Amino acid sequence: MMEDFDEIYEEEEEEEEEEDEDRAAEEQLLKYAPDPVVVRGSGHVTVFGLSNKFESEFPSALTGKVAPEEFKASINRVNGCLRKTLPVNVRWLLCGCLCCCCTLGFSLWPVICLSKRTRRSIEKLLEWENSRLYHKLCLHWRLSKRKCESNNMMEYVILIEFLPKIPIFRPD
Repeated sequence: MMEDFDEIYEEEEEEEEEEDEDRAAEEQLLKYAPDPVVVRGSGHVTVFGLSNKFESEFPSALTGKVAPEEFKASINRVNGCLRKTLPVNVRWLLCGCLCCCCTLGFSLWPVICLSKRTRRSIEKLLEWENSRLYHKLCLHWRLSKRKCESNNMMEYVILIEFLPKIPIFRPD
């Protein structure tokens, strides 16, 4: 009975050592990955940190990684999603602000929910873009909350991260 226990304990130690080695190798790969590319909002209207459009100018850091046409098409899809949802959010925000005193702030809940839904739809769109194209190119797009450079407010940006290439020479 004790022999079985010793055998299980040794297997667990080996698994932990392998996990530690894998984690160290992954951290080593991430250390050499370039800084992510930040695509900021460039619209005139911002609701809860989400701008009404993102800059479609091709960043020079992506040269050789992705075609400018693909980048522009992806940004245009995100901007299309924003174009559909943000005007409704703005209308609800105005109505919520007008009725805020009478409803003790509860009239702002629809705007908060709609804003959250807009963010989720953009995140889903970016996940689809990642699975369709960008993960194959070792890139990962995601919506990220960042502090504005000009003031203390928060804004949502598209962060394009470089995924480390998995070394092929290591066996499974």
